[in-house]
Amino acid sequence: MLGDIWISSELTAEKLGITEIKLSFLRENGILKPGIHWKSSPLGQKKPWKPKALYNLKKCKTIISKSYFEENDNIAA
Repeated sequence: MLGDIWISSELTAEKLGITEIKLSFLRENGILKPGIHWKSSPLGQKKPWKPKALYNLKKCKTIISKSYFEENDNIAA
């Protein structure tokens, strides 16, 4: 179901166990890619247009877990 792929930032952050601020940071710094991990949604929004981001939870989980493991690869046992 295509409509179930894209979810709000609030729900995405909750499901990933991070804050919306961290989620925005990942998006704004290019970790989460537009069209793959997130997209803009103008639905129900009035001018001036300030689109909200919708997220693909499955793709976000994949990139966040991969990034986490890459960051911690340098930790010695």
